[in-house]
Amino acid sequence: MTKTLSENIILGIDPGTNVLGYSVIEQKGKQITLLEMNVLKLGKIKDMSTRMKELFDVIVKIIDKYNPDILSIEAPFFGKNVQSMLKLGRAQGLCIAAAFSRSIPFVEYSPRKIKQSITGNGASSKEQVALMLQRMVEFDMPKYLDATDALAVAICHFHCQDNPFPTVSKAKKQSSKSAWGSFVEKNPDKLI
Repeated sequence: MTKTLSENIILGIDPGTNVLGYSVIEQKGKQITLLEMNVLKLGKIKDMSTRMKELFDVIVKIIDKYNPDILSIEAPFFGKNVQSMLKLGRAQGLCIAAAFSRSIPFVEYSPRKIKQSITGNGASSKEQVALMLQRMVEFDMPKYLDATDALAVAICHFHCQDNPFPTVSKAKKQSSKSAWGSFVEKNPDKLI
């Protein structure tokens, strides 16, 4: 079965080393269907190497089951402390590596961008995001809001697909660099 450009399967991940949220949505045109939304509970695994291997293996299984077209993942943010951010970065890196192992591209979105795309307010609470998601897609409220956070990441990508630079800060950096390079090419006589 050949997919059209308006048909995609999006894997959304809210990375974590204790609880990782994931969701899979199918897009057909402007319609989305929730295929799966759940969490991976890793906190009981004491050895970090074993925990990270389990994370990688489960994400690969999810990818093999749904064959997503893209991984949409939340970018790490500085929260309580640097150690927490480093652990989140490890989890995110392993999810990206799992996607790469199956030739799946990825995009990342900041927590603020994700909330903004769902509620219109980048400072919304997890509960506000979850309630808004229930208005978009039918589901029972899960015990862990990491699952709805992952759904928000997937739907954020659904909303941002037409934007070639999903993260505003990256777009500004890239456009200013390319603008400067274009200026230099067009005006070599103005350089000293």
